[in-house]
Amino acid sequence: MDIQDHAHELDELRVAFDEADAIVVGAGAGLSTAAGLTYSGERFHRLFGDFIEKYGIRDMYSGGFFPFRTPEERWAWWSRHIWCNRYEPAPKDTYGKLLRLIGDKDFFVITTNVDHQFQAAGFPKERLFYTQGDYGLWQCSEPCHSETYDNYETVKRMVEEQRDMRVPSELVPYCPKCGKPMAMNLRADDTFVEDAGWHAAANRFREFLEAHQEGNVLYLELGVGGNTPAIIKYPFWRYTNANPQATYASVNYGEAYAHSSIQDRSILIDADIDLVLDELLKNRKK
Repeated sequence: MDIQDHAHELDELRVAFDEADAIVVGAGAGLSTAAGLTYSGERFHRLFGDFIEKYGIRDMYSGGFFPFRTPEERWAWWSRHIWCNRYEPAPKDTYGKLLRLIGDKDFFVITTNVDHQFQAAGFPKERLFYTQGDYGLWQCSEPCHSETYDNYETVKRMVEEQRDMRVPSELVPYCPKCGKPMAMNLRADDTFVEDAGWHAAANRFREFLEAHQEGNVLYLELGVGGNTPAIIKYPFWRYTNANPQATYASVNYGEAYAHSSIQDRSILIDADIDLVLDELLKNRKK
């Protein structure tokens, strides 16, 4: 569907932005996909052609679960994955466009994304809650304690020094306390570490929601699919239903829908998020 086919919904969303006393952004993988951080196709083949040829890995997501024979191979994969999705700039300025659109509105972001693109675009850290972890952090695989560790310097060396899909053995990370292998700080099972920063962000998000239970609140859902609806989608529906002045908006290519109880206060746009943001910003410049 062409973006112009959503002219009415775009007008409704412009009004919702203008009239909102507060905006709660809920972002899923579709937002990063819109920003060009695709996990398959041309980008994947360009960045991981050697792994594809040797192991037949089909996309970046499944590659994270591949049973590499050695930790040197595993970290060659993961360092490259981290670098291209966390530390390199996104191909498109989609996150920056969202920040410019929000402007000086009172807002908070909850996201299941782990690529840190909100902060990279200039969103203030104190208004972000990364529920599922961060590609930029490591934790003990056990885990023997609840701390996380910044991985930038080591990952940079891994990317620069890897040869034949292996990193130097001395770069393989181990827990500084128990000596077990380090792992990504990603919520894949019950070993996920919720560190002090995670809990502080969760508290700030809860306080923001409590402070905005009434009034013109826009719950803006961007690129949230059906994998983990209990984190963003279902709560946003409940918050909207509980506040008669609230508006729910879902912008998602292929999956824009709302519960019937809030259908009359929902704005649903089945289109590319980057193009939608372009249209909303274009209107504001006039």
